[in-house]
Amino acid sequence: MSEQPNIVLINCDDLGYGDLGCYGSAANKTPTLDKMAADGLRFTDFYMASPVCSPSRGAMMTGCYPSRIGFGMFNGHHVLYPGDSVGLSPDEITIARLLNDAGYATQLVGKWHCGDQKEFLPTRHGFDGYFGLPYSNDMGIQNSGSSRRRNYPPLPLLRNETVVQEQPDQASLTERYVEEAVRFMRENHERPFFLYFAHMYVHTPLFVPKRFTDASENGVYGAAVQCIDWAAGAILYELGKLGLSENTLVVFTSDNGSTCKNGASNAPLRGTKGTTWEGGQRVPCIMLWPGRIQAGAICSELATAMDFYPTLASLGGADVPEDRRIDGKDIAGLMFQPDSASTPHEAFFYSYQDRLEAVRSHDWKLHVRKRDREIRELYHLRDDVGETVNLYDQRPDIVRDLEDMMGAWREDLGDAALGMSGHGVRPCGRVEDPVTLTRYDPSHPYMIAMYD
Repeated sequence: MSEQPNIVLINCDDLGYGDLGCYGSAANKTPTLDKMAADGLRFTDFYMASPVCSPSRGAMMTGCYPSRIGFGMFNGHHVLYPGDSVGLSPDEITIARLLNDAGYATQLVGKWHCGDQKEFLPTRHGFDGYFGLPYSNDMGIQNSGSSRRRNYPPLPLLRNETVVQEQPDQASLTERYVEEAVRFMRENHERPFFLYFAHMYVHTPLFVPKRFTDASENGVYGAAVQCIDWAAGAILYELGKLGLSENTLVVFTSDNGSTCKNGASNAPLRGTKGTTWEGGQRVPCIMLWPGRIQAGAICSELATAMDFYPTLASLGGADVPEDRRIDGKDIAGLMFQPDSASTPHEAFFYSYQDRLEAVRSHDWKLHVRKRDREIRELYHLRDDVGETVNLYDQRPDIVRDLEDMMGAWREDLGDAALGMSGHGVRPCGRVEDPVTLTRYDPSHPYMIAMYD
């Protein structure tokens, strides 16, 4: 067995905490992922660093809070849009770059959303190859919605840095992604590989193969979740066929919480995507590594997607950069001794558009802001995961400790709500003359003229 394990990271788009059977869903059929949890490790307190996609994905790739890498806000917006002048800085070193330098073949299949200018694309950030959508699947030609949506250029499907199709049929795209992933694993089965499989599901619009819509008991949303489950099964099957199961770590998670629309669920959590309540950032996370990770294990310690960076680097024999601050922690202890290991995090901070809104330390969570509104709410998450009983007035000692932690954060990473700049912030990437990857051509034979 190679000392460098293969690594497969599966990241969904807007999948909620309560959307999988192993997390309590009775609405969606997820037999593959439920078995993956039964055969591996399920986290109960796992967080993305942002409740929206571009910041959370940038944080996962770099091991840093979004504010540290200039990813808290993008030209005044909460995520990146087609043709934006900003993106993930070429000076940032992604986990793909670290593993690639350590001898890994690296591939991204699916959604990137860290910038669509050439300087920001996956192939400039450590991935040998890329096949997928550079941003969200609703950022194509739409026949309804806001003026911004109606004015999007055609949705580009990229191979490496070339647009290979405009306005692709989204109902067939997940199958194409799986084919690409299988081809990559087969071509690199004799060397260590890192596959980042980034679903377009369950972000809207939802276009799903008929096989899954016919079987769903939760409408088109449940069908999309079933398609996610099918894709995981296809990847796990191929790993077994190649004889790689016991030397491969498979991680499954989501970029933020669900919208709680169309049949989606964050139960039993409060809040949705775009909020710093638990439902916005606490997400499913399952890890499978036969023979290394204990079957049926559950970890209730705090862990984050930023932790993938130092953890995967260590497992893959890569060196974490020492010339910059990394916020993620090595969580190998939680993975391999979930019954006895403790979280390496003293605190976890929740922010939105560079505004510090909440902090968690151990089981206590303090909220001080929601967008432009100041609040004062304290919850004990172990006893009250739904954030329903405000203990702010009863525990001034806890409030004081958490406020001190927030003060240290503001010195480091700033707080736009208070007009504060932090000394630990690095700039995002920026280009002078941005262009969109596609432009509408009325004579082009688009497969799908408009997405409904």
